Amino acid sequence: MPVQWGATRSTPQGVIVLSESSAAVVTATLPAVQANGEAITGRFYQRMFAAHPELLNIFNRSNQATGTQKAALAGAVVAYAEHLTGGSAVPWGPILDRIAHKHVSLGITATQYTIVGRHLMAAVAEVLGEAVTPEVAAAWDEVYWLLACELVAREARLYTEAGVPENGSVWREWRVTDRTAETPDVVSFTLVPADGGSVPGFTAGQYTSVAVDLDGGRGQQIRQYSLSGRPGVDHWRITVKRVRGTDGAPDGMVSGFLHEQVAVGDTLRLSPPFGEVSALGDGEPLLLVSAGIGLTPAMSALAHLAATEPERPVTLVHADRSGAAHALRHELPALQERLPNLSVRLWYEDAAGAELAGIKAEIAEGLVDPKQVPLAPDAYVHLCGPVPFMTLVRGGLLRRGVPTERIAYEVFGPGMLR
Repeated sequence: MPVQWGATRSTPQGVIVLSESSAAVVTATLPAVQANGEAITGRFYQRMFAAHPELLNIFNRSNQATGTQKAALAGAVVAYAEHLTGGSAVPWGPILDRIAHKHVSLGITATQYTIVGRHLMAAVAEVLGEAVTPEVAAAWDEVYWLLACELVAREARLYTEAGVPENGSVWREWRVTDRTAETPDVVSFTLVPADGGSVPGFTAGQYTSVAVDLDGGRGQQIRQYSLSGRPGVDHWRITVKRVRGTDGAPDGMVSGFLHEQVAVGDTLRLSPPFGEVSALGDGEPLLLVSAGIGLTPAMSALAHLAATEPERPVTLVHADRSGAAHALRHELPALQERLPNLSVRLWYEDAAGAELAGIKAEIAEGLVDPKQVPLAPDAYVHLCGPVPFMTLVRGGLLRRGVPTERIAYEVFGPGMLR
């Protein structure tokens, strides 16, 4: 029987599996679904938003406009089907954890999976036509509900751990107490709970979702931003780069709003801290590698270590367009004073005038060369930056013998390293 409305099938060891009859059908039809994946997901989003326009307040409209969202969804569904049918050896536990953390940061509910499932399966039937027999529809419905049920279970646990009541909202009002221009395109906001209540703790590497109401009737939009300040203090800090549209892509809606319209005294709606990736490791030598605004979790980690493990060996590798574009670098001298075993290696595309008084750092011009990234034995590595940058660095470190499990990375947006 195909899985319907939340039922799952598992082995005695608790491993979720696809029924034998569905596995055979999915294996046979996987090439057709894969070839038409983006057409299916494109039609899915059209159907769902037409029937439920309120969901536009959750989904990233910029990613919808560029097509990256439908490509990511198509890839995820196909990859999960390959996982269930034994066609992929990629471990899915970490991927599901990552998706679940993103979902709870958006306030996704279990009932919304029913909406998604209905319109996704209808889109499959519309795009593939007569090829979707009742047996094919039932098999792919089973794939979807196995994925949905795994995510719902993880998300329920995360909501409980974050103290979000059942059927409650993830959103809380926070007041901006300080705004600092870090570079012409980067601004930091210091925030405290508007209700005067306690400030939730977080782990360096986690993020908060920020929900804003856009002008011109464009509705709510939500984005995730890493917490860039020290954990355990009486405020949060986020550091936001203004997204400039290139190659036909639109400017960032939320980053533009934050840069242009949010001032000290204003309030923002923030989620609890989420994110399964720690930038700290577990006491071993730490290698923090970032590019551009991806430096934010690294700066949080350094601030935390300066207060809690000042003797820990840490290497910071950062890449940016120039010294002037390198946000928060003015904080490095004080961090180096408090972290005697912190070494800094910087790559700037334009290194002219990049020296900063008080920073002990090796500065190179050009792009990061993974072969030259300092690497201590048994180091824990944290990466954050554009996906092509992380793919390059991660590949280089794997070739140098760093085990996969010792490389953590954070991806914002629909992209995902494999």
